[in-house]
Parts: sequence; structure tokens; C-alpha cells
Amino acid sequence: MVSSRKQEALDELAGSLPGEGHRVVVADLADEGAAERLVADAGQPDVLIANAALPASGVLESFSQDELGRALRVNLEAPIRMTRELLPVLRERGAGHFVYVSSLAGKAASPRASLYSATKFGLRGFALGLREDLRDTNVSASVVLPGFIRDAGMFADSGAKAPAGVGTSSPEEVAEGVVRAIEQDRGEVEVAPRRMRMLAGFAARRPELAGKLARKTASKAGDEVARGQADKR
Repeated sequence: MVSSRKQEALDELAGSLPGEGHRVVVADLADEGAAERLVADAGQPDVLIANAALPASGVLESFSQDELGRALRVNLEAPIRMTRELLPVLRERGAGHFVYVSSLAGKAASPRASLYSATKFGLRGFALGLREDLRDTNVSASVVLPGFIRDAGMFADSGAKAPAGVGTSSPEEVAEGVVRAIEQDRGEVEVAPRRMRMLAGFAARRPELAGKLARKTASKAGDEVARGQADKR
């Protein structure tokens, strides 16, 4: 079953997949109760891949209270609520996997992304904590951390350019990371060029120093992304 807010894109995706019987469900996870309804429509899935997100880029005061609520609900609350509904089903079956698509922004904070990082740090923490709760069962959880993704997705749609030297990854590489997380039962999978993964790891360990070293470049890139995503909140 594939779901998003866009019927046409969903139909195109379902038509491109191998095999038969793919279901399409249009849902806006920013709506109250949408996450629970989506799970009810799904029946008894084997895997949940929580990939929906809103941009949430920009300085905090640029968001209305409604925009704040939408970002928190879609990026963080909806995956948690869907997991809460599905967990008893997978536990009873004795098999299953939860995959949460976070971001390297869930390890390393950057300018103009305080709200986005809050949701992605939160999703990463939830996934890793849930994984510990599920240890010694046949149900598991993983988190996938993409960097800048070209050709599709929020960053690509913004029209912004990745900072020099960090590189980008493809949507197909993200999909491969999801499959690897499930098949190898990996707790965390980073999808980004080696240099970007190293920089994110350094920023996670030394946030104050990393912020000082990259503030000018990161602020410029953050402003560009925020401008390109302002109409998608």
C-alpha cells in the first residue's frame, strides 16, 4: 500500500511497481486522526516505512502556530501514532519491521532548521528507543538518515544547491538504504556521500565547534532551502 496527499503521483508510482494488487490511499497526515485512519485502512502490513515529512525549514518566528503544528504532526507525531496502532498486530504475528526516514539533520543541527531538526532528532530517538524495546522479539525498528537528495523530494523541489563539497544522493539510494535496514536488521543507515557522513558525525560530537566553522556557509544554504520550501509548509 502506498500513501501520500497526491492521487496522481500515487497512481503513477503504483503503476511502476512490479507485481499486482498495489493499493493507493490518499491521506494528509497533518489532519487530526489521519494517521490512525491510515493504519486502519492498511489491514495487517508486514512493514511500515514512515517517509512523510513537511520541510519545516526557516527561522522559528517565520512559522505560524498552525504551520508549527502541521510540521510536528506529520514529521514526528504521525509516525509514532501509526506505530502505536500497528505494534500489537506485529507483536501478535511475531514478525515485522518499522523503518523511519529521518535525516542527517537528526544528528547534526544547522542554521534555519531548528524545527526540522527537532522533528528529525525526535524521530531518530524514537526509532532507536523503540528498537531497544523490541530487542529479543522478532519485530524490529530502524532509522534511515539521508543527506541532500537530488531529483526528487523536498530538497530537490526547493531548487537549492547543496553546499560545495558535500555531494548528493539519489532517491534510489535511499530506497536501497531502506531495504538494507530491513534485510540486515540495521539500527541506523546513513545515505550520503562519505564526506557528508563524516561532517555530520563530527557535528554530532562537537556541535559548537562545527557550528562556528560552518556558520556562514550553512546559513546561506539554509536560507536558500527555506525560501524554496516556504510554500510547502
